[in-house]
Amino acid sequence: MRGAGDLVARMQMSKGMKIDEAKAYVAKKLSVDIEHLTDPVIMSEVRTDLGIGVITPVAGSPKGIEAKFNIAKVLDIDINCVKRFMTRTS
Repeated sequence: MRGAGDLVARMQMSKGMKIDEAKAYVAKKLSVDIEHLTDPVIMSEVRTDLGIGVITPVAGSPKGIEAKFNIAKVLDIDINCVKRFMTRTS
Protein backbone atom coordinates (compact mmCIF):
# COMPACT_ATOMS: atom_id res chain seq x y z
CA MET A 1 0.00 0.00 0.00
CA ARG A 2 3.01 2.29 -0.16
CA GLY A 3 2.71 2.29 -3.94
CA ALA A 4 0.29 0.62 -6.31
CA GLY A 5 1.72 -2.90 -6.27
CA ASP A 6 -1.42 -4.31 -4.66
CA LEU A 7 -3.57 -2.79 -7.40
CA VAL A 8 -1.28 -4.07 -10.16
CA ALA A 9 -1.33 -7.56 -8.62
CA ARG A 10 -5.12 -7.42 -8.35
CA MET A 11 -5.34 -6.70 -12.10
CA GLN A 12 -2.95 -9.54 -12.87
CA MET A 13 -5.02 -11.98 -10.83
CA SER A 14 -8.52 -10.80 -11.70
CA LYS A 15 -8.02 -10.07 -15.41
CA GLY A 16 -5.05 -12.31 -16.23
CA MET A 17 -2.98 -9.32 -17.34
CA LYS A 18 0.78 -9.45 -17.77
CA ILE A 19 2.67 -7.11 -15.45
CA ASP A 20 3.34 -4.37 -18.02
CA GLU A 21 -0.30 -4.40 -19.14
CA ALA A 22 -1.49 -4.29 -15.51
CA LYS A 23 0.82 -1.38 -14.68
CA ALA A 24 -0.38 0.58 -17.70
CA TYR A 25 -4.05 -0.12 -16.83
CA VAL A 26 -3.65 0.94 -13.19
CA ALA A 27 -1.64 4.05 -14.10
CA LYS A 28 -4.32 5.10 -16.58
CA LYS A 29 -7.15 4.53 -14.08
CA LEU A 30 -5.28 6.48 -11.38
CA SER A 31 -4.27 9.22 -13.84
CA VAL A 32 -0.55 8.93 -13.06
CA ASP A 33 2.56 7.98 -15.00
CA ILE A 34 3.70 4.37 -14.72
CA GLU A 35 6.88 5.56 -12.96
CA HIS A 36 4.77 7.10 -10.19
CA LEU A 37 3.18 3.76 -9.25
CA THR A 38 6.18 2.97 -7.04
CA ASP A 39 6.62 6.44 -5.55
CA PRO A 40 5.28 6.26 -1.98
CA VAL A 41 4.76 10.02 -1.63
CA ILE A 42 2.81 10.45 -4.86
CA MET A 43 0.83 7.25 -4.35
CA SER A 44 -0.05 8.19 -0.78
CA GLU A 45 -1.62 11.38 -2.11
CA VAL A 46 -3.39 9.56 -4.96
CA ARG A 47 -4.66 6.80 -2.67
CA THR A 48 -5.91 9.35 -0.14
CA ASP A 49 -7.62 11.46 -2.82
CA LEU A 50 -9.35 8.39 -4.33
CA GLY A 51 -10.16 6.79 -0.97
CA ILE A 52 -8.50 3.49 -1.87
CA GLY A 53 -6.64 2.93 1.39
CA VAL A 54 -3.23 3.90 2.76
CA ILE A 55 -0.81 2.28 5.21
CA THR A 56 -1.41 4.80 7.99
CA PRO A 57 -5.06 5.78 7.67
CA VAL A 58 -6.14 9.28 8.55
CA ALA A 59 -9.23 9.80 10.67
CA GLY A 60 -12.29 9.86 8.45
CA SER A 61 -10.54 8.25 5.48
CA PRO A 62 -11.92 5.04 3.94
CA LYS A 63 -10.70 1.79 5.48
CA GLY A 64 -11.53 -1.86 4.99
CA ILE A 65 -14.58 -2.63 2.90
CA GLU A 66 -15.16 1.03 2.08
CA ALA A 67 -11.69 1.24 0.52
CA LYS A 68 -12.41 -1.98 -1.42
CA PHE A 69 -15.62 -0.47 -2.77
CA ASN A 70 -13.59 2.49 -3.99
CA ILE A 71 -10.91 0.23 -5.52
CA ALA A 72 -13.59 -1.70 -7.42
CA LYS A 73 -15.05 1.55 -8.71
CA VAL A 74 -11.73 3.16 -9.68
CA LEU A 75 -10.33 0.06 -11.42
CA ASP A 76 -13.70 -0.93 -12.87
CA ILE A 77 -13.47 -4.51 -11.59
CA ASP A 78 -15.50 -6.93 -9.49
CA ILE A 79 -14.17 -7.77 -6.04
CA ASN A 80 -15.76 -10.81 -4.42
CA CYS A 81 -16.12 -9.38 -0.91
CA VAL A 82 -17.73 -6.24 -2.34
CA LYS A 83 -20.23 -8.33 -4.33
CA ARG A 84 -20.99 -10.47 -1.26
CA PHE A 85 -21.47 -7.38 0.88
CA MET A 86 -23.89 -5.94 -1.67
CA THR A 87 -25.98 -9.12 -1.83
CA ARG A 88 -26.27 -9.23 1.97
CA THR A 89 -27.40 -5.64 2.23
CA SER A 90 -29.93 -5.77 -0.63
